[in-house]
Amino acid sequence: MAGENSKILIIGGTGYIGKHVVEASAKSGHPTFALVRESTISDPSKANIINHFKSLGVHIVSGDLHDDEKLVKAIKEVDVVISTVGNEQLADQVNIIAAIKEAGNIKRFLPSEFGNDVYRVHAVEPAKSMYEIKAQIRRKIEAEGIPFTYVFSNGFAGFFLPTLMQPGAFATMPRDKVIILGHGNTKGIFNNEADIATYTIRAVDDPRTLNKVLYMRPPKNTYSLNELVASWEKKIGNTLQKTYVPEDKLLKDIQEAPIPINLILSICHCVLVKGDDTNFEIEPSVGVEASELYPDVNYTTMEEYLHQFV
Repeated sequence: MAGENSKILIIGGTGYIGKHVVEASAKSGHPTFALVRESTISDPSKANIINHFKSLGVHIVSGDLHDDEKLVKAIKEVDVVISTVGNEQLADQVNIIAAIKEAGNIKRFLPSEFGNDVYRVHAVEPAKSMYEIKAQIRRKIEAEGIPFTYVFSNGFAGFFLPTLMQPGAFATMPRDKVIILGHGNTKGIFNNEADIATYTIRAVDDPRTLNKVLYMRPPKNTYSLNELVASWEKKIGNTLQKTYVPEDKLLKDIQEAPIPINLILSICHCVLVKGDDTNFEIEPSVGVEASELYPDVNYTTMEEYLHQFV
């Protein structure tokens, strides 16, 4: 069946979530192309990632979002485009949309979403502006009639859990005391990055996810911060001293924090205070849930994930 797998172009593939998506695509038998900037290809700090891609059989394509000719040429080679660009390039995805329209051959586009559903968040700045850019991109895709899938993976486990969501640049896994944003009882969802990538790639050729939102809500990965802390305490055999940060104090901290701590805190406010991962039901006309669609994916539970830090 490998011949039936769509050819996939991944833009932003050397980035945080992108490298997992490239790997998942290549390993699942899709002919995989990664659009990489010249400066990245020649960057020694990215050499390991590029070499790893090549070892998986990934085609490295030189180009970027501001070279329309190369972008269109790369898109004409494939069936599906996945964008995993970072915050600073979210608005530039209009160039991908224009190139997809010009190429005229793309069966599906997955823009750089991941995180929370931009239509369901109750965000303060600076997260508010980030989500608004993502919402503008969604509206543009739909206005242009481009087939899509929007992927909402909720929290990146590798980003939040190695510190148990402790704010600050040098936060580590707490062993004695822990800061809990909000009252600690609001449920969030946390997923392993490799699982996020696996679900994303499973969706690209699936008619059930065409023009739909793919939500990742595996049943064993929904936790409040209090529950995560309790699980961690049990693993290390120690009760942590807890400091709770009420919402008004958190909002003040967001305003006073430097970049990028302010963005991280404002996302934590969405998840841990407003409950934006879990405070709505999935509407079948709009979205589908990944672990229900693909029950054979053996995802990492957050209990398993935390165990590595003991």
